[in-house]
Amino acid sequence: MKGTEKIIAHIEADANAQAEAILAEAAAKCADIKAKYEEEASRLYSDRIREGVKACQDQEDGALRISRMEARKSVLAVKQEMVEKSFDLAQEKIVSLPEDRYVAFLAGLAKNAAGTGEEEVILNERDHAAIGGKLIQAINAEGAHMTLADETRDIAGGLILRRGSIEANCSVELLVELCKGEMASKLADILFK
Repeated sequence: MKGTEKIIAHIEADANAQAEAILAEAAAKCADIKAKYEEEASRLYSDRIREGVKACQDQEDGALRISRMEARKSVLAVKQEMVEKSFDLAQEKIVSLPEDRYVAFLAGLAKNAAGTGEEEVILNERDHAAIGGKLIQAINAEGAHMTLADETRDIAGGLILRRGSIEANCSVELLVELCKGEMASKLADILFK
């Protein structure tokens, strides 16, 4: 049996050697597969990190752009409000002129807007009572024949000339409004330089 035992031992040794070779090959393949997947996982991880960082940066940039735009809108709104208040102040200054200067201003408006020189002059209630007669005298001093209307209008200042059904609006509100278009940008330049 010694020969049989030698053959069995030899077969076992060959089987063990083959098994070890198969195990070694399987271990090498596993290590190779594991290395490839670890490399792929590392690449995917790096890609996701880069994508996440880029997405965060994009969100931050977007938020920054939006906040800058909102800040510019707020500044613009304040500037527009200041320009508007400047025109309101101009209107107040005109209607608050000393009486002699205000009468001269209104007389100049009437002369420039008159068609025939025979129009009716309509004022607001305050000006009608305070300076109506003086204004008509100042207007007619240079040859016009205007009259003071009994009617008053709800205007801040200035006057309205009427001849029949035709009216020329020379109210301070309208004059200031007409000046806004051409003067708003100039005023903004002066206020915000």
